[in-house]
Amino acid sequence: MKDIKVKDEDLKTQNGLSEGMDRRAFLQKTTMVVGAAMGASLVGSLTSLPISAASNSSIIESKKVKPKLVFPVISDVHMNKNSNQTLEKFKTTLDQLNLLVPKQDAFVVVGDLTDNGYTEEYDKFFSAYNAKKQKHADSMIAIGNHDYWNGLSVSEAQKRFLERSGMESIYFHKVIKGYHFIILGTEDGLTEGTFSITQINWLAQQLKQAAQDDPNKPIFVFHHQPIMGTVYGSEWGFTENRDLFYNTLAPYPQVISFSGHTHYPLDDPKIIHQKDFTSIGTSTGAYLWLDAGRIQGEVPEGADILNQALIVEVYNDKVLLKRRDIHNNNWTAEPFVISLPAKKNEFIYTEDRDKKAPFFTKDALISINHELTTPTSLAVMFTQAKDDLLVHDYKVEITDTSKEQKVKEFLAFSEFYKDPTPNPLTLQIDGLQPNTLYEINVFALDAFENQSQNALKVLGKTTDGEIKDITITLSKNTLTGTTETVDVLVENARVPQSDWIGVYEVSETPGNVPAIWWEYTKVTNGTYRVSYDPSKNSYPGRYQSGKTYKFVYFYGSGYDAVTHATFTVN
Repeated sequence: MKDIKVKDEDLKTQNGLSEGMDRRAFLQKTTMVVGAAMGASLVGSLTSLPISAASNSSIIESKKVKPKLVFPVISDVHMNKNSNQTLEKFKTTLDQLNLLVPKQDAFVVVGDLTDNGYTEEYDKFFSAYNAKKQKHADSMIAIGNHDYWNGLSVSEAQKRFLERSGMESIYFHKVIKGYHFIILGTEDGLTEGTFSITQINWLAQQLKQAAQDDPNKPIFVFHHQPIMGTVYGSEWGFTENRDLFYNTLAPYPQVISFSGHTHYPLDDPKIIHQKDFTSIGTSTGAYLWLDAGRIQGEVPEGADILNQALIVEVYNDKVLLKRRDIHNNNWTAEPFVISLPAKKNEFIYTEDRDKKAPFFTKDALISINHELTTPTSLAVMFTQAKDDLLVHDYKVEITDTSKEQKVKEFLAFSEFYKDPTPNPLTLQIDGLQPNTLYEINVFALDAFENQSQNALKVLGKTTDGEIKDITITLSKNTLTGTTETVDVLVENARVPQSDWIGVYEVSETPGNVPAIWWEYTKVTNGTYRVSYDPSKNSYPGRYQSGKTYKFVYFYGSGYDAVTHATFTVN
């Protein structure tokens, strides 16, 4: 997975409004119809909306024909020495997969077993794994970038990984029941990943051997970072030797390439990609990450609930890739089906496979939630759109009616990653002027960026009042040493949308380096409080006496800095 903040660092409910929210409740929750200015526009249906197609179809449940080969694939467990959260999630994953697949031929982990590659983290991982793994299942484990982040040299970090995992090398080739598994290893702790020419040349030889063995069988290839330009989230993939890597796989349409790292959810249809071969992302057992540029942030609130896995079933004529919500104890959407023998001209999961735009049905509702209206913000609440695959985003346009001028435009997730997906969806619009009437237009976009032709439209007016700047007040601006704590008070903060606060040396630029310490904000009545304890620093070596530091407050999970306050350590 990417460095969070080095950046720094049952079935889904898709039909109808969320349980307990009918038409009457919708209108009671929102502004009543009062002329054109404050009216709720009725332009779509309360019977919603398959945001992603999910069902208990016969393809989900195993048929009488038993698969020739079956194995789970997981990734990015991120075992942490200071917390048992991911340990407990990992135990749940293993228990659930053992119930679903009682006779596994293999078990694959695609990197980032640990948060930092510490001995204690490996101990946690393998204490759970060895206790619950099926004895006859072959373990195949790839190394990820986080497994290098322990302060050891590259060679020593690899040695620790191999000793703890029992793998023969960081890249190796196994044949199980006549099927070829090729495990690749990122060669250092670089976030984007490193795959050397030497390793890629080795890969070429293994692919040639596997294809000669049986050209009609799938070849399974596993690597932590994705190939850029393939699956959903592959913007986080590697650039060095990318084309050589891709072109090495390209002559083999029977390749199914599994990657982790991104933490992007399996729910999105672009998590699979076919052009010259098949690529698929493997999600995470730790926490959700999403595309940049949406108001909920790349790591939205509640992101740590996500826990997903793939179950691969191989038959004579097809491979099924089943997507499992471990956290929801159910499937998410239909399995992907790869026909055998694989032929490029028969691939169905191509980049241009979806040309149908989402749409709002004629009875959809939209309104302003008056309970959340302030002098600088409005909350728009609306029935979600429909799409044949997945409504991914909404484009929201805000126009100041007095000036007839568009003053704001943003993207927001449909929150398809939640279980159940919220319907209606409420979006907070910040940065507005007091006592001003705005027209709000909402367009739907699917995962392939097709935009709805129709939009939902509503008028809303902010309340009168004073605009107050966000401020940070420290209990002391000079500390007596590197162990002294300081109380931090943030006032006039907004309701968090993955907002966070971090500590940097005063001359450092956030984003160029990770935060020395950070956490997501929890705001009550516009106020956020935290007692900063330097013993919790993620990078203690950068926190030293005789230097000046700054607390920086950010909107969203990126680096939109709002304000800061400085302090000095004597």
